[in-house]
Amino acid sequence: MNALPDRHGAKSADRAEHPFLDYEDSRELEAPRISPIAQIIGIARKRKWWILASILSSVIVGFIVTLLMTPLYTASATLEVQRESRNFTNVEGAEGEQQSFDPEYYQTQYGLLEARSLADKIVTSLKLSENYQFFDTFDSPKADDWFAEGKLVSRASTRQQRVAAAAKILLANVEVKPDRLSRLVRISFTSPDPALSKQIIDAWSTNFIQATLERRYEATSYARKFLEDRLSQLRIRIDESERQLVAYAAQEGIVTIPAAGQGAAGGAATSSERPLVVDDLASLNLELSQATADRIEAQSKRAQAGRVAPEILASPVIVELRRQRALLTVQYSKLMNEFTPEYEPAKAIQGQIAQIDRSIGNEEARIRRSLDDAYQSAVEREQQLTSEVGALKSGVLDQRRRSIKYNVLQREVETNRQLYDALLQRYKEIGIAGGVGVNNISVVDQAERPGGPSSPRLSLNLALALLIGAGLGIGIAFVLEQLSDSVDDPAEVSELLGVPLLGTVPRNADGDVVQALKDPKEMLSEAYFTLRAALSFTTDHGFPRSLAITSSRPAEGKSTSAYAIASSLARPERRVLLIDGDMRSPSLHGLIGISGSAGLSNYLSGSDDIQSLIHDSGQPGLFALPAGPPPPSAADLLSGDRFRRLIGQLIEHFDHVIVDAPPVMGLADAPLIASQVEGVVFVIEAHATGKSVARVSVSRLQAAHARMLGVIVSKFDTKRAHYGYGYDYGYGYGYGYGARDDADKA
Repeated sequence: MNALPDRHGAKSADRAEHPFLDYEDSRELEAPRISPIAQIIGIARKRKWWILASILSSVIVGFIVTLLMTPLYTASATLEVQRESRNFTNVEGAEGEQQSFDPEYYQTQYGLLEARSLADKIVTSLKLSENYQFFDTFDSPKADDWFAEGKLVSRASTRQQRVAAAAKILLANVEVKPDRLSRLVRISFTSPDPALSKQIIDAWSTNFIQATLERRYEATSYARKFLEDRLSQLRIRIDESERQLVAYAAQEGIVTIPAAGQGAAGGAATSSERPLVVDDLASLNLELSQATADRIEAQSKRAQAGRVAPEILASPVIVELRRQRALLTVQYSKLMNEFTPEYEPAKAIQGQIAQIDRSIGNEEARIRRSLDDAYQSAVEREQQLTSEVGALKSGVLDQRRRSIKYNVLQREVETNRQLYDALLQRYKEIGIAGGVGVNNISVVDQAERPGGPSSPRLSLNLALALLIGAGLGIGIAFVLEQLSDSVDDPAEVSELLGVPLLGTVPRNADGDVVQALKDPKEMLSEAYFTLRAALSFTTDHGFPRSLAITSSRPAEGKSTSAYAIASSLARPERRVLLIDGDMRSPSLHGLIGISGSAGLSNYLSGSDDIQSLIHDSGQPGLFALPAGPPPPSAADLLSGDRFRRLIGQLIEHFDHVIVDAPPVMGLADAPLIASQVEGVVFVIEAHATGKSVARVSVSRLQAAHARMLGVIVSKFDTKRAHYGYGYDYGYGYGYGYGARDDADKA
């Protein structure tokens, strides 16, 4: 067998004749640019089921919604709005110069017909804010908060909210449409209840006329304006005079309190107020009288203290001591009848009697001192109150002098207030008796009860649903196209990855890949024959001696591709070895039907008996080396020198060695294997593998100095292809660059 050639192979003169010798030489074979219209048509073809589903769904939804929609009834009335023709208020200067046509005036009237204030009046007049059925008819979200079982809850606290919500509903369903070149305006209201629609339109007309008269009355009332100005001036004067009164009282220390009846002496206060100092003088004078009485009583008790005072006789302590003394005296008398005074018990009793006498004397002295203290306290309190009363008398006399200006200021306040009350009463009388002018708004056509619903309209809704569905479907198609990160068009591969496209492999609908590959007439088998032909042009010596096939993630078809290419190579009497390099998740032994108990991992772990690890696949010329038992670390085994020596040794005995490598993403195994073989083929699953994932995977392989021979797009579905490139399979299906001539013939 020939030795393994240089992994990177030198270019030959014939290489330029084959598009697979270099990617730069293959750029001229890239797919032509597609026009924007063709791209749009292609996207529509690709996403046609989304578009049709969107249209059908919209039409069905439109039909169902139309059937489920609540019928709406519209009541209308026609009003005539005339320009005011005369000064109905008889106030000179109240009106400007007459005009034959005033667009601003009519536009103002149309705006007033849709004013929120008018809607509030209608709500109030019809009591809609207290009507649960009204809110429920228009599906108001706050109805359940305001009403319980159809009855209003919390009237006062939610009144403003209910009025505002009801007015908003009215304004949302009313329409004001003036007739051009006329003074007529048509107002319409739409609701689910025909009677309610008529009722609201009638109230709208009535309240608009009433509001117009009210605005005219308010705008032309000169007398009311004059009185308002005078009242405003008087309020200012009252405020100023009251501030002066309060400031003078604070400055002079004049404090008055409300009082019923006549004022204090000297006219220092009015009939409704009197100075606080007078109340203080009266109170202290009463206190002084009481203090004088208390002092006289204490003095009397003190005078009696020299004799036997009632307090001494009534003292419970003295009474108890005297009772004990009487008992001791009786005992002493009994002892004297039998013994002499020198008798010891008699002496003891005499001592107790003497002690009690001393206690009685002490208690009498204490009572006399307390009477003296009480007398002194009464005297001091009387003197203090006498001094305070004298001071208050001086204060009252002083306040009489200072109250002269205070009374003047107070009379000014009262005068201003009386004037204000009189003008306010006159203002109210004028407001009630004000004149009302001629009405320039009239109802031409009264509202009638609607005889039938004005909406929904089935034909219009279906047409709108059709347009919306078409637009939504096209939008969804373009959004899905923008969000799609998968490779749907094989023509994108070369530009996306910078690696030539070897070919595409159709999706096998039957699922039995091995049986499909055994039949040369099957599309799957023909596709891999085309790939084998494309790979034969990738080196100057034909099909690579050692080849690794990998993908970015599992289940993209790399194992199937490795087996199919090896099987197609083995047919023309060649010796081909298929190695299962995915020691983490081996699959080839199950695909071929051989034992996987020993294999590549045994050799890399130190076993040198490679011959015993290789199995005959049952197909002439095709041999297999399974992955073997999973090692603790596949990357450590592949990073050694034994894998490179294994490839070199196998090439001496086999024409081609094909390695089914593990996925690239997240593992170091694939770059290690790719760096030890002559070339690498990258498999991308059509409509599934992300473009970003594929770019990262190819970048990792190129960073490991792997020679990228090309890309295989597997599991390709022609119905999901971009823009209708025609990747059909039959006679001229799924070509790579190496099979372009056959495809052109087809």
